[in-house]
Parts: sequence; structure tokens; C-alpha cells
Amino acid sequence: MEFGSVSREIRIEATPEVVYQVISRPEHLREWWPDEAELEAPVPGGTGTVTFGSGPEAKSEVLTVVEADPPRRFSFRWVCEDGATAGPGNSLLVTFDLEAVGEGTLLRFSESGFRERGWEAAVLEQAYRDHASGWDHFLPRLVDYAAKAAVR
Repeated sequence: MEFGSVSREIRIEATPEVVYQVISRPEHLREWWPDEAELEAPVPGGTGTVTFGSGPEAKSEVLTVVEADPPRRFSFRWVCEDGATAGPGNSLLVTFDLEAVGEGTLLRFSESGFRERGWEAAVLEQAYRDHASGWDHFLPRLVDYAAKAAVR
């Protein structure tokens, strides 16, 4: 099995402008992905935090925005060692590419950088499987939330 990147392609019944807001603004992120989200600004170099769970079991990750090209692309790096500045080789890169299709959006999602982290085989495989199943859970929530946000 290939553990290089997680890729998904999904159709969303909302315009790219709406979907872009849903994937780049903390008030929207909290509705479909993490339990808590903070992002100083959805611009290249902007940083923030996403937190999954609550209390002592909560897990937080720092995000660093890499690319922000509304309403076409939003990407960020995350999952790097505490205190490190996220970059190629020490973090994962998440990219959302948006394309208008009719009155909706085709979202091409990818998360890459698993192999570049230098993890031993078992850690690499577990991280990849955890992220793939996580995105399989969260991306349908994105689809539902964006469609609802479009009719508001």
C-alpha cells in the first residue's frame, strides 16, 4: 500500500466562495472538523491551532497557512514536532483545491508529507491510516455543512 498521500475528490452543493470560507475560517472549521479552531488570519504565514477533544485527553496541533488563493486554493502545514516551524520534511501538507462545477464545487483534497517525516515503517503506516480514516469521517461533514451554509 502507498503511504505517501491521502487524496479525495468530492462534489459540494455550494459555490467555491462559500466552500472557501468553510475551509479557511475558524468559526466554520469548528462546525465540521476540530472541536476548537483558532486562526489569526487565513493568509500565507498565518498560524493557528486546531484542537480535537476536550479536557486532559485533548490533542492540539499548530497550523501554518501555506497558500491562500480565494476561492481556488487553501493549504496549510500541520503535525510537526512541538516548537518546530512547519516546513517540508517535518510536517504534513493539507491542500484544498476548489473548482466551480455548475452551481457547486468540485473539491480536490490531499494530505501529503507522510514519508518525508522520516517515521519508521510502523509509525508511518499508523499515521497514514489514522489520517485517512479521519478525513473519511470529516470530509462528508464538510460537504453537509457547506451545503447548509450556502442556503443561509
